[in-house]
This record gives sequence, C-alpha cells and structure tokens, in this order.
Amino acid sequence: MRADRLVSVLLVLQRRGRVTAAELADELEVSPRTARRDLEALAMAGVPVYSQAGRNGGWSLIGGARTDLSGLTGAEARTLFLVAGPQASVTPAVKGALRKLVQALPETFRAEAEAAASAVMHDPVRWDGSRAPTPRHLETLQHAVVAGRQVELGYGDREGNRTERTVHPLGLVVKNAVWYLVADTDAGLRTFRVGRVRSATMTDRPVVRPEGFDLAETWEGVVAAMDRRRKSFVVRAHVNPAAVGWLRGHLGPNRIAVGEELADGRLAVDLTFEAPEAAAWQLAGYAGWVEVVEPEMVREQLARLGSDLVEQYA
Repeated sequence: MRADRLVSVLLVLQRRGRVTAAELADELEVSPRTARRDLEALAMAGVPVYSQAGRNGGWSLIGGARTDLSGLTGAEARTLFLVAGPQASVTPAVKGALRKLVQALPETFRAEAEAAASAVMHDPVRWDGSRAPTPRHLETLQHAVVAGRQVELGYGDREGNRTERTVHPLGLVVKNAVWYLVADTDAGLRTFRVGRVRSATMTDRPVVRPEGFDLAETWEGVVAAMDRRRKSFVVRAHVNPAAVGWLRGHLGPNRIAVGEELADGRLAVDLTFEAPEAAAWQLAGYAGWVEVVEPEMVREQLARLGSDLVEQYA
C-alpha cells in the first residue's frame, strides 16, 4: 500500500511543482507526519526531491525533474492516446485511467499524448442518422470475461429459438460494429453474437480456460470458418469492367475472382455467395452490368425478380 502512496506523492509533485507536507497530507488523506515521512523516503531512495524552508517553501523535484512511471516509450504513449483519447468510444473508466496516466508521463511525452488524444474522433452515428445499438448484456459479459466467471446464458438463434447453457467466457470481439462472445461450452469453443443474448447471469464458478488458448488466434479461425461458409456458392458471370470495382466494394475483395477478357470486352468473373437466394438479391441491382451465366437457378431467380419489378413499376 505504501508503494502505491509513494507513486501518488511523486505524481502530485510532478503536477504541482511544489507542495508542503500539509498540502500533500490533505490531498492523499494521510497525516502530515506520514506525508513528510513519505517525502523523506523518496529522497532516500534517490528520487531528486528536496525541501526548502520558509514562508514560500515546500517540497519540489530538483530542476523540475520528471520520472516516467508508466514505462511507455514516446511512440507507445502517442499510440495509446490516439486510439483511446477523449473522443474515442471507450468507457468513462478508461478515460479516467488515461487522465491519471498522462500525469505519469514525462513532459515531452505528455504534450504529444494530449495532442494525439484530440486527433481522432469516433462518431457512432451512421449517415442515415441511426446509431449502432449497444447489446443489452454486453456489460455483464465484459465483467464476466475480466473476472473469469462462468455465465448462465440464454441465447436466441437466427430463427428465434432460445436455448439455455452454461458458458466459460474467454473473450469479446467487435467486428463491423457487431459484438461477439468467444466462450467454451460442453460442446467445445463457440462464438455467440452478443445482440442475440437474451439473458446473462454471472455465477461464482471460475472459468476454465483451455490450455494454450489465444483469443486473436481463435478469432482468426472463426473468421476463416465464416468466410468458408459465405463462399460456398459460386456464380459465374460476364461483367462490364466498370462494375468490377463496385462488386469488390459490395461483396469484398476475397469474393470476386476476375478471369479472362471476352470478345465483347466484358470480363469472365466468379462470384461467391452464401446461397443462391443471396446471389440473386445482391446481383439484381446491377441489371445490365452483370450477366449471370450459371448456375441456371440464379438466372431463373433474377428473371422472376425482373418480372416482379416490371409488374410493379411498369
């Protein structure tokens, strides 16, 4: 406990420049005698602290010396405050911790850290005015992951079917504004979409972590498996070259493979989708820019969509 208080003493000296034992005692909520003893302990430990008697006296750091209590390099400090500054989407607790941390940085680091903190702004509101909602049970799951406690989880699948199970929360991942919980279960590692969690009750039972578990490595495997499922249906098409960039932006660069140029100037392209229905719905808007060659079922679905549009808007 005293080590923590000595760090606090040094932070006060760095922030205020000069302080009396009585002022320090008030700030740290200790007796003046304890504050004086802590100041003397710092001096004996080699910290450049000295006292000056008289009416305007007090304790100061020699030459305004500063000590980097954080252990951060200049580049690390800039990066930390760049991604988690006041305008970032972090919790009030994180922002409070950063305000304390900046006091521990040397003056040369502090100026750059404060500049980095105001250099990035996170705007959670989309262009249509909507805001990505925060999942209702996210805070409980975050607490469970940090505390290492099992959770009684109520979960609804895509069809709305609800299940109840006990999970071992191992980590949380946010991808494209969607939160996912990675947890161990009786059936092995599973990924749950936090927005589909219907109930979450943290228990007193400790989490049992699989040996060698690494969240980043596990998430890479989850993403790869999702990509394989999303790329299970291939559509071959002839595409106007001007539409290739649109398709890459729409579907993603890994879901389009451009082949040879045809005699009419179009390109032979393979596109991957989750299912035939998804292919037809997503390609319908490209009209004459994309001609599906195969499979026939997608051509038929596009023809039906076209007929429906003509009937509705003719």
